[in-house]
Amino acid sequence: MAERLAFFVFDIESAADAALIAKVHYDGKVDAADAVQKYQEELRVTNNTDFIPYTFQIPISVAVGKVAADLTLLDIVLLDEPQFRPHEICSKFWRGWTAYNHPTLVSFNGRGFDLPLLELAAFRYGISVPNWFAMNAKSFEQPRYRYNTRNHLDLFDVLTNFGATRFSGGLNLAANILGKPGKMEIQGFMVQQLYDEGRLAEINDYCRCDVLDTYFVFLRTMVLTGSITLEQEQVLVTKTKEWLKTQAENSAAYRLYLDNWGDWSNPWEEKTGG
Repeated sequence: MAERLAFFVFDIESAADAALIAKVHYDGKVDAADAVQKYQEELRVTNNTDFIPYTFQIPISVAVGKVAADLTLLDIVLLDEPQFRPHEICSKFWRGWTAYNHPTLVSFNGRGFDLPLLELAAFRYGISVPNWFAMNAKSFEQPRYRYNTRNHLDLFDVLTNFGATRFSGGLNLAANILGKPGKMEIQGFMVQQLYDEGRLAEINDYCRCDVLDTYFVFLRTMVLTGSITLEQEQVLVTKTKEWLKTQAENSAAYRLYLDNWGDWSNPWEEKTGG
């Protein structure tokens, strides 16, 4: 599979590091159990959002879609399942990228959140990723270089011309344009509470579904940029739906995704009235 695999389509879910927030923001004068809620309340006042910056978060779920060079989805894996230990999640992500000979990372706004969080997690846990940083390479050849789409294809960057425009609606909108489920029973702002309640299975199912949405947006982006034809994309979509059916018996996430499945409405096909 290492020879066939060309892309890692991935998504990450994260939760606040309560102990770190208590120490840095409150000098240890607030219990870790209360620090997250207190910090969120302050953020709502100052920033009109309670989203905690990635610098105070740790990875709790990473799903990776393994995609072949012909853009076939081969599998979706949850890293460090079923323990889901943050340090192992981070280690397995970077080790996997190295072991599979540096497949192109595919994300939706991963340059702004997912990868900075995983880089900081590597810093936190003492994990070396020399080939990702490539400090001795020319700047434009380094995988982290903003416009290097060979190592990291951020679909959000493509659709916004690297931040020149806003993309209101995010991944949810892009997936729904294609008829795919997008956000269903869980949304991103709910992850922290689910984590606090120990509902990791639901978080990981949500992460799986985000990877599926990202994969379908990836396929359409490949049509947009001329890498494949629309007809080829539709064959891959059908192929993936059939694969999901084979997996659904053992996966609540895939059953939910199929239950909410929608087919893209193709305006190029003639429709005849009955």
